[in-house]
Amino acid sequence: MAKTSKIVAATRKPKFSTRQHNRCKLCGRSKAYMRKFSMCRICFRMLALRGELPGVTKASW
Repeated sequence: MAKTSKIVAATRKPKFSTRQHNRCKLCGRSKAYMRKFSMCRICFRMLALRGELPGVTKASW
């Protein structure tokens, strides 16, 4: 879980657009962020395994 101060700072509009940093909408994690789903890999995996993300299936071959 990210620090509350970091999450709040990320929600504010930055002075310059290049200073914006993506964070997970669920936990606030900044690393391993997936733009398509707006969440980190950990939250993505958790929701995908529960079947809560439409169109996402576990690969098997």
